[in-house]
Amino acid sequence: MNNIERENYTDPFADTIAAIATGRAVGGIAIIRISGKSALSIIDEIFHGPDAPLSKAAANTIHYGHIKDIDEVLVSIFRAPHSYTTEDTVEINCHGGLFAADKVLDAVIAAGARPAEPGEFTKQAYLAGRIDLSEAEAVADIISSDNDFSLKNSERTLSGRLSKQIAGYRERIIYECGYIESALDDPEHFDLTGFPERLKTECSSLIAELSGLSATFNDGKILKDGIDTVIVGKPNVGKSSILNLLSKSDRAIVTDVPGTTRDLIEERVRVGGLTLNLIDSAGIRNTDDIVEQIGVEKSLEKIGEADFVLFVCDRSRPLDENDEKIASALSGKNFIVLLNKSDAEAVISADDVRGLFAAKPGQAPVSPSPVSENAAEAVFPAETQKNPVKIIDFSARSADGVQEFQTALRGMFLSEKASGGLPAASNEVLLTNARHKYEIDSAVKSLTLVINSIDEGLPEDFYTVDLMDAYGALGRILGQEVGDDLVEEIFSKFCIGK
Repeated sequence: MNNIERENYTDPFADTIAAIATGRAVGGIAIIRISGKSALSIIDEIFHGPDAPLSKAAANTIHYGHIKDIDEVLVSIFRAPHSYTTEDTVEINCHGGLFAADKVLDAVIAAGARPAEPGEFTKQAYLAGRIDLSEAEAVADIISSDNDFSLKNSERTLSGRLSKQIAGYRERIIYECGYIESALDDPEHFDLTGFPERLKTECSSLIAELSGLSATFNDGKILKDGIDTVIVGKPNVGKSSILNLLSKSDRAIVTDVPGTTRDLIEERVRVGGLTLNLIDSAGIRNTDDIVEQIGVEKSLEKIGEADFVLFVCDRSRPLDENDEKIASALSGKNFIVLLNKSDAEAVISADDVRGLFAAKPGQAPVSPSPVSENAAEAVFPAETQKNPVKIIDFSARSADGVQEFQTALRGMFLSEKASGGLPAASNEVLLTNARHKYEIDSAVKSLTLVINSIDEGLPEDFYTVDLMDAYGALGRILGQEVGDDLVEEIFSKFCIGK
């Protein structure tokens, strides 16, 4: 470290930090976390109880007492380096009222702690080397998870699955760099005869493996962020009722007046362990109402943008040109048809609905996104294999068909054999972070340049430049060779107290 760096250097562990680690809401318990060199002396100043002073207490113990005259508490003691941050850490468990928690935090700060910034506890763990940057980001993903699959994937990343993969790729790359440098420095003992061909094979293998990991991002994004889903159908088929049923709320207005829904209504719901970013769209029909026309146009646009479409038909009303218009817009999309109002007298059947997707003169039949034969067997009933359109008898009023819909949805997005499906039972880690994908793709580009150099017959020292670029790109995933500004940006997205 030079003199200028020393003058500008700030020790990230110089301060003792504190924050309420539980949510800002009324609950049974609130936790105030203190971390840093003065954590134990601070708790000694404000804690009264039979085990005081707690600076003498053993690690990983809990002690009953009071914080001044504020509240009755339990205090947990964690000693460096065996704590979340690797620093001495104290966690005060007090009653969960917001006022009580704030008063305890005020006492901690008055005794010498500094209010923690968002994500600062996890940042300390990263700077201390207890976790790498990808694992730190997984902590934030766990906190924001709202479905089982997102949670499991984040837990796998936090446990080091992705880090070990990336570290393994880097070891293979740095080995080749080391061999080249050794051969150039000591050609008598390191022979480069046949080396370019061997390196080309290794780079090709690395490119295939890294490209496969990068390809999981689309599935990972759906897993993490949810499935963008639009409910479509002509007016008064029950779209808003279905939204209310799935969201378990009266989110959308339901009336018998056609065209009630004119704008897009959005709701995030959990169905069968998956998260749907659900949009109730305006009923699609020919209309002279300018406002309703705009709503219809938005509905058709959303079909093109959606990951998944729920096409709702009313079994008590004949199909018409509006249904045909919707069906024609679904080609190549993931979709399921809900034949709603199964408790009403039937005017149309599932076979009638399938007819909407049959080939017209001069046209190919409309079908969902292509899936393998095995996946189709899991998702679509055997009787629909010739025209694999999943149709479910449904009732938004009685909730009939909900279970079948959940099963079909999981089969469509969680079948490992299905095209675009997510691995339900696999231990594979899926990429969910755009930064990770970018760095992996950068490494692939650099390794491709190595192969190009080999094919062009360039000297071996040219290979090292691009190999080191690939090595650096993968290192940035783990937090190596990253700037302070990126670290600050990442941790600023965390909640305070974590």
